[in-house]
This record gives sequence, structure tokens and C-alpha cells, in this order.
Amino acid sequence: MLTNQKKGKKQMNEYYKYEEIQSYFQDWIKDQDKNWIEENIDDLHHHCFNTDYYIIGRYEAKKWLSNNVFEIIEIIKNYEQDNFGEITTDFSEPEKVVNMYVYIAGQMIVDEYREQLKNKKEVA
Repeated sequence: MLTNQKKGKKQMNEYYKYEEIQSYFQDWIKDQDKNWIEENIDDLHHHCFNTDYYIIGRYEAKKWLSNNVFEIIEIIKNYEQDNFGEITTDFSEPEKVVNMYVYIAGQMIVDEYREQLKNKKEVA
């Protein structure tokens, strides 16, 4: 989880293309059945961000990364070091960089979605 962010680091929603990734998730979740969502609430992140690629192709990935590639690499390095104790993403492959970054942002987005669902249930 991204809850152990260090002081001075940006929140995920301040990062590059966060709204685009959030929109991708919202579109994906609309296509899911309510019962399926409830049954798979703990695996939403996996199903949305880990079973398919967000970007396919080196050219498309380079365009998507634009001039923010170094900021994105830094985010990935910090995340992998904090969560896995090592860095495993191949930074020479733009497609892998984009998809790992989207995976990381997706984790925060899904956590926010779950929190919203929880709050709705508490109000009801």
C-alpha cells in the first residue's frame, strides 16, 4: 500500500496523468456487475491493473511518458524499494515503465474507491 509515504513526497493524485488513470478505472468498474464487485472487492486492483496492459507498444509508451519519464522512474523505484526491497522494473523498456507506474497509481485509485464504498455503507 502507499500509506507509508514519506514527508515531502507528493500524493498520488498530484502525479502525472492521475486523472486519466482514474478515468480508466471508473470506466472499467462501470462494466463490472455489482455482485461481482462485492465478491472481488479485495482483488479489484489486480483485475483492473494487473491482468492486462494499460499501454501496448514502445512508441505509444514513449508518447505517454512524455517529458515526465524521470519523475515516473523515481516513483517506481521508491515504490518497489519500499514494497519489495528491490527494484525489478526494466527502465529501458518504456512499455514496462508506463504499466508499472499505472499499476502503482491504480493501487491508490482502487483504495480510494474502496473507501468511498465503505463510507456509503456506513451512511446507509
